[in-house]
Amino acid sequence: MSSDASAGETGFDRVLGFTLPARDVRGRCVRLGPAVDAVLSAHAYPPAIQNVLAEALVLSALMGSLLKNGGQLTMQAQATGGAVTLLVCDYHDGAIRGYAQIDEERMAEVGANPRLDALFGPDAYLAITFDLPAAGGRYQGIVPLDGDTLSGACEHYFRQSEQLPTLIRVATSSDREHAIAAGILIQHLPDGEEGRERLHVRYDDPDWEHVAIMGGSVRHAELVDPEIGLESILWRLFHEEDEVRVSPMAAITRGCRCSMEHYADVLGRFAEEERAEMREADGFIHVDCAFCSKIFKVAV
Repeated sequence: MSSDASAGETGFDRVLGFTLPARDVRGRCVRLGPAVDAVLSAHAYPPAIQNVLAEALVLSALMGSLLKNGGQLTMQAQATGGAVTLLVCDYHDGAIRGYAQIDEERMAEVGANPRLDALFGPDAYLAITFDLPAAGGRYQGIVPLDGDTLSGACEHYFRQSEQLPTLIRVATSSDREHAIAAGILIQHLPDGEEGRERLHVRYDDPDWEHVAIMGGSVRHAELVDPEIGLESILWRLFHEEDEVRVSPMAAITRGCRCSMEHYADVLGRFAEEERAEMREADGFIHVDCAFCSKIFKVAV
């Protein structure tokens, strides 16, 4: 990998994959711009909710881009007693979407810059679900949401459920009109490169310790600076390595999958008696999509 920055470097809304072959490390890096703006603009979220939802969208892109052959990742935080009662994001073939449901009264009580436990309450948990149609499988990991960040909870998931030493760093920045959300995910794959069976895991592996220190030095400001390409960030972090392989991956789009045809198909599976009960006075069934904040009037 060259140190020269150029106009061809990865910009907004595209995942950059990378590996450090000599260290048995793989990673993903992403910087979201228009895609995260499109998701956040669907609702008038308070700034604190915008930040946590933007972080969740970055995490969905980082983890979802690890999947192959059309897999889908869904990340859902559920809670009671906090300002946020539900937060859900998913990633499928480069398309991300997300939504947060909040308790307005509790939101007014937590202030402008609340801690994560104030947002979600004391008994919150994070569920990460991987749907892998090509492999015919679906699996889920659940971890408590008791740290300082959603990123920390995802690191805990990989340690606990996947036994993969993982480092994740996420940064967000916004003004009155636009948001930027970016992050990097780095994983150690003991006993070989990606795709090989993991025979054992050593969290004190010197290769991983070295990479974690280097990767952990990434700065919030450089992650969200559009003038610094993702390749340049990787060069700063790992330029002393023998080899860093980079590969631009999926473009990221805001991808709510709602449509009139989809809802008509779903509702058409209900019995006529059930559809009759769903119809409003105008004769249509009104379907409210929480992700994009649109109401679809379906005639079935």
